[in-house]
Amino acid sequence: MKASRIAAAGAVSGIAVLALSAPAFAHVSVQPEGAAAKGGYAVVDFKVPNERDNASTTKLEVSFPTDHPLASVMPQPVPGWKAEVTKAKPAKPLEAHGKQITEVVTKVTWTADGKGVEPGYFQKFPVSIGALPEDADQLVFKAIQTYSNKEVVRWIEVPQEGQDEPDTPAPVLKLSAAEDDAHGASGSAAKADDTEAAAQNTAADTSSSDSGSGDGSDTTARVLGIVGIVVGAAGVAYGVLAGRRRNSGTAA
Repeated sequence: MKASRIAAAGAVSGIAVLALSAPAFAHVSVQPEGAAAKGGYAVVDFKVPNERDNASTTKLEVSFPTDHPLASVMPQPVPGWKAEVTKAKPAKPLEAHGKQITEVVTKVTWTADGKGVEPGYFQKFPVSIGALPEDADQLVFKAIQTYSNKEVVRWIEVPQEGQDEPDTPAPVLKLSAAEDDAHGASGSAAKADDTEAAAQNTAADTSSSDSGSGDGSDTTARVLGIVGIVVGAAGVAYGVLAGRRRNSGTAA
């Protein structure tokens, strides 16, 4: 009895050790480069790890939210990958920078030109997106990962607050509070433009001032030159007259 109990306890302990030492499975995720503020623009990275030892990731499909369509979606070129953008008409009218948006990006597909993401590696796929919604705390991007052995993993389960993370969670982008100008990176760019314009105006005023100063200097130089000529001529005439007087005195 004692031996069987010891064996059972050992088995349970071994299982616990294996469970604790087993690495957590990575999954496709999305993270902003900096802040992802409501109402602003951001660059986000879709991070794709390779979870297989005998196959490479050769394709990634990311679906963009239709409940909060984004007027601007621009993938950054990734060496060794081809990006394909799929667009569709938005369900609700959408406007950006005073213009009506008739198409929005619904999906971006990256396909490897070469080996793809090999075992033991991961790849980031950067995308510029905006304007981010002001009435949401997060955006859900459902992703599909395809391996070179034709295996497909669907990262489409939406995590629920207060519940355990699902086996294949969808990438979720958390949105931060809106910035003071409510335009995120756009506001910063506007401030930069204002600063540049002010600098240009200052430079123009300085140039104008310098030009006026230069004209004054030229006029002064000319006047001094004329005065010098007159004084010089007077000196020559005085010298001639003085010489004649001396000659006349000697002769007498």
